[in-house]
Amino acid sequence: MSDFNNNYSNDSIEDTRRKKIDEFKRGFNKNVLSDDSSSVRQYGDDDSYVGFSSSSSQLRRRRKSNEINSYSDSDTKKRIERESKKALKQQSKEDKRIEKNKAKRNQKMFKWVWLTMVVIIGIVLSQVILVGVNDLLAIEREKDPKTVVVSIPADPTMEQIGQILEDAGVIDRADFFVLYADITSSVDGFRQGEFEIETDKDYEAIINFLQSNVNRTDIVTVQLTEGMNVIEIANKLHEEGVVEDVQAFLDVCNSDDFDESYTFLEEIDNEKERYYKLEGYLFPDTYDFYLNEDPETVVSKMLNNFENKMYGTKSKYLGASKSTTLDKLVEKSDYSMDEIITIASIIQAEAANEEDMYNVSSVLHNRLEYGVEMGVSQLNCDCTVYYPYREYKDVPETIRDTYESSYNTNNFSGLPAGPICNPSLDAILAALGPNDTSYYFFCHDTVENGSTAYYATTNAEHEYNLTLIG
Repeated sequence: MSDFNNNYSNDSIEDTRRKKIDEFKRGFNKNVLSDDSSSVRQYGDDDSYVGFSSSSSQLRRRRKSNEINSYSDSDTKKRIERESKKALKQQSKEDKRIEKNKAKRNQKMFKWVWLTMVVIIGIVLSQVILVGVNDLLAIEREKDPKTVVVSIPADPTMEQIGQILEDAGVIDRADFFVLYADITSSVDGFRQGEFEIETDKDYEAIINFLQSNVNRTDIVTVQLTEGMNVIEIANKLHEEGVVEDVQAFLDVCNSDDFDESYTFLEEIDNEKERYYKLEGYLFPDTYDFYLNEDPETVVSKMLNNFENKMYGTKSKYLGASKSTTLDKLVEKSDYSMDEIITIASIIQAEAANEEDMYNVSSVLHNRLEYGVEMGVSQLNCDCTVYYPYREYKDVPETIRDTYESSYNTNNFSGLPAGPICNPSLDAILAALGPNDTSYYFFCHDTVENGSTAYYATTNAEHEYNLTLIG
């Protein structure tokens, strides 16, 4: 019984062992040695392990290498590179597709936003343009017109003018007014001063209105009396608000800016010897000026008046046989226009009244023509001593004690370099037609005593007359 059992057990164990060996060989050949048919593991007839073929060492190195780095062979690297490039290319295509779709969506969104903005801007612009056009044409303002006063400063900017007009209610949109003036090249020529203007005017009418002095309301009436000199006129105009800068006015009176416009100024050839070139030609009269007017305009108005009086007025002066102008009488005299005005200015300063002018004129003419023979070649007129100042107290204090006028007729023979004041028409007529006398001297009593005039032929008579007036 025991032998049977032992045999059975041994046979069973042996069968089991063989089966295990067969399974091992099949699995090994399939899974381990399938990559290299040249390397074959050897077994004996009894299925015992014999060894490896001649390539077994190479197989071991290859297996070891594969275990360390399964990507080291060149074929695998190339395959991986191809697959990587393919994957990257596929990914790039996918990214581009996504971006393209995104761009399409953004483009659609932008178009809608842009279209919306265009519509909104169009609506706003149409409203703004409509308001601007209405203001330009005064469509709304003409329904209820008013008259307002606006004050334009000197040398204004268009922005200042626009704001002044908007604040006064003359326009509704200062920015549109400035734009219109710029487009139409109307930014220059605006006058300073006050204007009474209606609010129903369109832009073009407003510009024309403000660029004309005729429409100004800040008019100042100034009376320039006979015998005022240039400095006195400048101060008077400054006091009345006509000129802002006295020195600027005096500079204009000593310039050549008006020579081409007036022949009587062109004839003056000694301007370097004169204190003020235009002295004598600022005709005394009552004028209407504007506040803060430019000096050139003020001087032009007075020169025009002088020209009209001398060249334009026709009348029977000084016994002329027919109506004639004063400039023609000057041509018939022995003196130039400038010399006649210089004589007239001294007459104006020395004479007590109109009647006295003709006797004073005779003294001046007698001395100029016969003074050398009579020993009185100098005019010796007190009115010339301190010119261009009226008298000693008018000379600036810093130079008063040493001042000596180049016009002082006590120091030379003949006439001074130019007029000493601006004479009246009566003084000019007296200079052209003096009384026929033998007088070489004259003097006057004080104003308190009536400014009585005394005339003399000789120096002795003159000394006696001086004692009469004390």
